[in-house]
Formats: sequence, C-alpha cells, structure tokens
Amino acid sequence: MKPCKDSPEFKRAITVQKMRDCDAYTIANLIPSKELMFRAAMGIYRAAKWHGKVAIVCGSGNNAGDGYALACILKDSGISPTLFRISDKFSNDGKYYYDMAISKGVSDGDAINLNGFDIVVDCLLGTGFTGEPRGEYANAIKAINQSGAFVISADINSGLNGDTGKCVLAVKSDLTVSIGYYKVGMFIGDAPSLIKDLVNIDIGIVLI
Repeated sequence: MKPCKDSPEFKRAITVQKMRDCDAYTIANLIPSKELMFRAAMGIYRAAKWHGKVAIVCGSGNNAGDGYALACILKDSGISPTLFRISDKFSNDGKYYYDMAISKGVSDGDAINLNGFDIVVDCLLGTGFTGEPRGEYANAIKAINQSGAFVISADINSGLNGDTGKCVLAVKSDLTVSIGYYKVGMFIGDAPSLIKDLVNIDIGIVLI
C-alpha cells in the first residue's frame, strides 16, 4: 500500500503515545517484551522476499533489537546478514538478541559500507524519534539512501516523526513494515514521498 491520508488505514492509525501505552500494557499483562521483539522480527521477515547480500543497520534502542532478532531468523533460514551498529549501546532485549545473533555466526561489520548489498534493513530510529538525526545517525541514513539496495524500514523510516510525518533527514524505503498498528505520521507530511510500500503486522499488542 502506498501511504495516503485518504486511505481507510489512516483512519485506524494511532499516535506514538498511544502506541507506547498499548505496548506497555501488553508487556505488563500479556506478552513478555522479548517475545514481542521476536514476533516483530518474524513479521518483518515474512513481509519481504529475501535474497542476495543483506545488511541490517542498527541504532541503540528496541528498533535495533528488532534488527538483531531478524538477523537470527535470517541466519536460521540460510541467509547470513551483516550487522552495522551505529552505537555501542543496547536495550536489554536488544542485547539479548545481539548476543544470540553473534553466537549464530552473524557478521558484525566495523565501518558502515553498504556497497554491494542487495537488501538493507533500516533499524536505526523508532517511532519515538523527534528532531533531526545527527552525527553517525545522519551519516548512516545518507548511506542507506545512497546504497542502491532494496530498503526495508523496521516499524518506521528512521528520521521520520511518527505523529507529524515531518523530517529533516529520513530513510527512503521501498518497504516499511509497521509493527502493531499504523502510526499517524506514516500517512501525512513527508511520509508519502519517503515510503514506496507500507504494510502493518499484528504481533499481539492490545489496543487500549
């Protein structure tokens, strides 16, 4: 689906704060956070056709954790991705899946170099990001956009505001895999010019 504010999906989209509340409620009452992260990664895996060389570009939060969990799934399916980490920081669940990916033999690249990759997965910044990407994050977004690869954004295009759809610098994706529920900012502002195809995956998060 090409994002459009006239679409029926936009009418069901929620704010970033609402998504946080739903996520927190689900973790506290129903599904452990590590399981939700794995489900998110599995949803991304099933939403795309995987081939050739795959790079996963990760930041420091749970969005990166989705990338590490995805790396585990890809490795188990016979595809050996390369991780490129922009930060040495991890969320708790992200560290769990990063360690698992490394134990499975997933490559951990040093400096970000996306030349020759067929698919690049954007796991830099999540829906809670606001403002302008700077430093290594800005450099990574530019590298993704210049890679010439098929770009998949996990949950939202890094650099895009999840409520307003505005950005100063953001990833341009061939496919964005929204997790849980569509966010309002995926349909308005700069989003339609950045997202070629948009899908949502249900991972069991309860709408409260």
